Amino acid sequence: MTVTTRVKLSTMMFLEFFIWGAWFVTMGTYLGKTLNATGVQNGNAYATQSWGAIIAPFVIGLIADRFFSAQKVLGILHLTGAALLYYITTQTNFEGFFPIIFAYMVVYMPTLALVNSVSFRQMQNPSKEFPPIRVFGTLGWIIAGLVIGWLGWEQSNSLVLTFKMAAAASLILGLLSFTLPATPPAKKGQKASLGDILGLDSLGLLKNRSYLTFFLASVAICVPLAFYYNFTNPFLNEVGMKAAAGVQSLGQVSEFLFMALMPLFFVRLGVKKMLAVGMLAWVIRYIFFAYGNVESNYWMLIAGIVMHGICYDFFFVTGQIYTDNLAGEKFKSAAQGFITLATYGVGMLMGSYISGPVVDKYKLTETSHNWTSIWLIPAAIAGVVFLLFIIFFKDTNQIQTKPGLDIEEPGLGRADI
Repeated sequence: MTVTTRVKLSTMMFLEFFIWGAWFVTMGTYLGKTLNATGVQNGNAYATQSWGAIIAPFVIGLIADRFFSAQKVLGILHLTGAALLYYITTQTNFEGFFPIIFAYMVVYMPTLALVNSVSFRQMQNPSKEFPPIRVFGTLGWIIAGLVIGWLGWEQSNSLVLTFKMAAAASLILGLLSFTLPATPPAKKGQKASLGDILGLDSLGLLKNRSYLTFFLASVAICVPLAFYYNFTNPFLNEVGMKAAAGVQSLGQVSEFLFMALMPLFFVRLGVKKMLAVGMLAWVIRYIFFAYGNVESNYWMLIAGIVMHGICYDFFFVTGQIYTDNLAGEKFKSAAQGFITLATYGVGMLMGSYISGPVVDKYKLTETSHNWTSIWLIPAAIAGVVFLLFIIFFKDTNQIQTKPGLDIEEPGLGRADI
């Protein structure tokens, strides 16, 4: 790979996740403070991510994989996204905001797979060449949060600027995409089946009782995950944390550090213990949030944020590697697509629709909530999932990992082995 190509791909990754981190973390606060949205409306807005994840395989499978070069599709989607993000800043109520954010997520979510496709096609050894490029994506998300915190947009009620910042970055990435190396459709001329697009060819894995337990636990654990994504920033701002978006970026720093340490944990722990520790961390995190405050228990808030690395890496990343090992060569891609669809599609969708009514139920005044009761609910859900998993999951084998393995963050989005 030439230096020019490496720089372009690194910039692409940085902008891809800078765009997402620029508005996603603080959208709940923006909706509540600027558009006077309810908890239900907030949950509905975040549910658009899940709908985008459900629709994304069709965009990739029917268009990018078969008809047009990936870098061109990426460019068109980001230019369209830039227009939508800017237009959304003109909306003064949730009714006008919602259909635009829905359209934007349908446009954005496919780009998570496209940036990987463009990257991998330029590499001779992706396991070694991809991590140094992908890390710029995590850096982009962190920088976005730090910029918002440094400029004080949360305290000054100026979060509309986050969408304008994201629109500008999306415009730049859209234009940059057309200069990226050519990435022609990999399945040009092949017929597309529903099973191929949605990864249904991997359904045979569910015949394995332990994998079925893991699969159901993955979907269920995404319900408390939605509470974290949707309401952590409004919660932190409401309890008085300064530069909350910037502080939240510690979660991505933690994720990066634990990702580097995971091979050591794999050697000492089996699959079951890795997954169990990840789920138990969810319980502890929400208990910290329930009883944390900016006075005597400020450390609990920070600890809850920093635990994101354990919560995400130990469960989701371990699960993706477990899936990869169990699927075999023939069904690796299908299995990864299917588990991503089930978690970030179905699981997060349920979580978004559950979390909103819960937050509204415990609303005390126009500007305050009973956050202790709110956070104990996802803690209880995660606790039940943890106990059922411990009882029914029997696979204690060690996972054989590959040197240089890199797994993409979802953040919060999608994953590739």
